[in-house]
Amino acid sequence: MNRTEQLQDRYVKVGSVNTRYWQAGDSGSTVILLHGGGGYIELWKHNIFALAKHHCVYAFDMVGAGRSDKPDAKYTFDFMAQFTRDFMKTLEISKANLIGISAGGGVALTFTLNFPELVDRLILVGSAGLGKEINFLLRVTTLPGLDKLFSSPSRASIAMLCKQAVYDSKLITDELIEEFYQMARLPGAAEATLNVGRSNFNIWGQFNRAIAQKLHTIIAPTLIIWGRQDSMVPVAHAQNAIATIPNARLEIIEACGHWSPIEYPQKFNQLVLEFLS
Repeated sequence: MNRTEQLQDRYVKVGSVNTRYWQAGDSGSTVILLHGGGGYIELWKHNIFALAKHHCVYAFDMVGAGRSDKPDAKYTFDFMAQFTRDFMKTLEISKANLIGISAGGGVALTFTLNFPELVDRLILVGSAGLGKEINFLLRVTTLPGLDKLFSSPSRASIAMLCKQAVYDSKLITDELIEEFYQMARLPGAAEATLNVGRSNFNIWGQFNRAIAQKLHTIIAPTLIIWGRQDSMVPVAHAQNAIATIPNARLEIIEACGHWSPIEYPQKFNQLVLEFLS
């Protein structure tokens, strides 16, 4: 049996949004995993069991992603941070450690700024929201007309984007491409993913000014993890952030791209567990 098959898909109504989530572990502090744009909870399958040995871990498909509902909305980081707050309230989670990757990092950052009393520790992984620069392929998806090219994803286009996210393209297996493809074909999925992009960046880059102006107010201990060769979001964003966030430290993983939890799961899990302990 695949280990992820041991995890039961659970669903909960968060407001009117039917939301899929996993829960693993029943001891220690609470950890919430926030995937990136176009992502889904299976992308944490290399991490959730290791973290659940010491913590109570939740991973959910963000509103507009995976197998959760995809309402017509503007998918700003503020909107998704409020949804995360509502998810916690629905499941009676009073406080949590947040781990956010890519756009999920932008959500985690925004959540921490908006609801500081609900965050124990913050872990940002190749995070959005820390600077303006972002991969050119992502930026062009926001151009009028060109979004039509991305609203019907193919296996080939998914493979191309996934290979941009890792240092070693051999990690992008046919199985992973097929998994992404099936998720992207779900009703409303491609449109919602494009919406996340248009709501948070444009052809010139990320809309990060509101976050940047408040980074110095973050009180939660913060760990920033970044791949040295991240071609989606430059590592310089992390280096600038640790100079601004008061209680932050940076771990750079060599020969690693944007997806460190997938590229170096043992290293990633070790860094997270040490930080949370």
